[in-house]
Amino acid sequence: MAFDAGILRAVVREIESTCTDGRIDKIYQPERDEIVFVIRAAGKERRLLINAGSSCPRMNVTTLKAENPTTPPMFCMMLRKHFAGARLTSVSQPGFERVARLTFECHDDLGFRTNKHIICEIMGKYSNIIVTDNDDKIIGILKPIDFAASSVRQLLAGMRYSLPEPQKKLEPLGLTREAFNEAARSADPTRSAVKFITTSFVGLAAVTAREIVYRAGGSIDATLEDCADTLYEKLVEVTSAADVGGIDVSMAKGPDGVPVEYLYTRLTQYEDGCEVICYSSVGELIDEYYAKRASEEKLRRKASDIFRILAAAETRITKKIALQSAELEKCEMGETYKKYGDLITGSIYMMKRGMDKVELSDWYSEGEMIEIALNERLTPAQNAQAYYKKYNKSKSAKIHLTAQLESAKAELEYIGTVFDSLTRASTERELTEIRAELYHSGYASKMKNYTEKKRQAPIIMKFETSDGHTVLCGKNNTANDYLTTKLANRRDWWFHVKDQPGSHVVLECFDGEDDPSETAFTEAAMIAAYHSAAKESSGVAVDYTRVREVKKPAGSKPGYVIYHTNWTAYVTPDEAKVKAMAR
Repeated sequence: MAFDAGILRAVVREIESTCTDGRIDKIYQPERDEIVFVIRAAGKERRLLINAGSSCPRMNVTTLKAENPTTPPMFCMMLRKHFAGARLTSVSQPGFERVARLTFECHDDLGFRTNKHIICEIMGKYSNIIVTDNDDKIIGILKPIDFAASSVRQLLAGMRYSLPEPQKKLEPLGLTREAFNEAARSADPTRSAVKFITTSFVGLAAVTAREIVYRAGGSIDATLEDCADTLYEKLVEVTSAADVGGIDVSMAKGPDGVPVEYLYTRLTQYEDGCEVICYSSVGELIDEYYAKRASEEKLRRKASDIFRILAAAETRITKKIALQSAELEKCEMGETYKKYGDLITGSIYMMKRGMDKVELSDWYSEGEMIEIALNERLTPAQNAQAYYKKYNKSKSAKIHLTAQLESAKAELEYIGTVFDSLTRASTERELTEIRAELYHSGYASKMKNYTEKKRQAPIIMKFETSDGHTVLCGKNNTANDYLTTKLANRRDWWFHVKDQPGSHVVLECFDGEDDPSETAFTEAAMIAAYHSAAKESSGVAVDYTRVREVKKPAGSKPGYVIYHTNWTAYVTPDEAKVKAMAR
């Protein structure tokens, strides 16, 4: 869903109630288009997030914490210069636009008190963050817009800020029945009521319009005449919910648990087919809805070079395997070539130079007649030797192709493990570890401007079972190697999903303990299944054995190990349970 003016209004009301009169303690810029203000208000620390990206633009009071760059960007430094220690005096939303203005009391360059503003425009790919002084003169801007970028509206430092050109639509807040009736009379009564709402009123997303129409007519497909009697009341009811900060803010989730839509009031249109969950605050709702998709977007952007290398390698290896498999199939003709040579040699007295084919009795298949092609420029003996040469060549090629095919499949399997670890990477440090792994695996030539940084101990995830056992889990191939070959005790238990990419998991034994409890084994296997390519499956097979039984062959790829003595457990990953065990 789009972050519309209604949800922004609910956010503004929440910021007013929780952050007003608070002072800015810290300012971060974890992403190039995302700012986080840490505000201390009424003895509590609040985190105000403003994202002006094109994919997930939003603004809300958040509880999520992001990894920050070691060196703050220039825009962040500018914000710290003007707003460090500033007090938030007011938050407002002009009209029913997707624009919020935060006013801070701070000091100018001479130390005098003054007001400065942070203006957030949440408008999809046109989202922006603008800093102005007390006279609305632009001090700084996240995304400057000059004449080359837009001939309609420019935003540059030194210019005076002005709101975007208003749309020729009605504002739903404060709307009178007379104005509504006039708009309805000029519309086609057989027209979709949802279309009427979205085209006639400013700041309402499609899901908001559908909710209004569903409440008025009992169906989102209702026409304007179907719900004309109650449409005005339901429009006022839904939009007023945003004006008071949200009542029963809710999210609809599909059968698979994936968020479908959200709204600043209760979603009644989804109650039959989806699970509708209500939240205590708008900020909590927005965190829940955007957390996963925002992290996926950040990962795609930061790891685009890795994805490109892996995709190219996967395509190249897949093509190579197909060609080698086709060549290997041709090698199966080797025995036929040998048979042709034997038959020609045994019947050489029947042939002479210049023949282009011969029909002989095949004693390998009870005397059936078989036709053999000959080179008319060769003698019968030379034709036989030519077939023997083809046989020997195919026999040699079969040996080499089989080895090359196994090597290519092993490399493709390795690429799959890197892809798997990349899907579970969430921080810049984890991406750095994967880049270093690819560098040491021979992919450095394909990584632009890569310079190896000082290597640190890999990140190892830590869990605790319900009976107190510690479980360690690697996040990528480098961490898997470190955990299995260096960190784990030889008497501990090692787990890995069967025949699929995944993390190495080690269940630590208590001092003097030989075998942990059945519960500990089950929960460790569940952690291994969850941190693998099979996390969405049920009844996942997980191999487990003692750490001492796990060996790493010399010269093998990162994360590759072998084991022979093992047992297999079958578990179904439970995300909530695994996250509850995390430490």
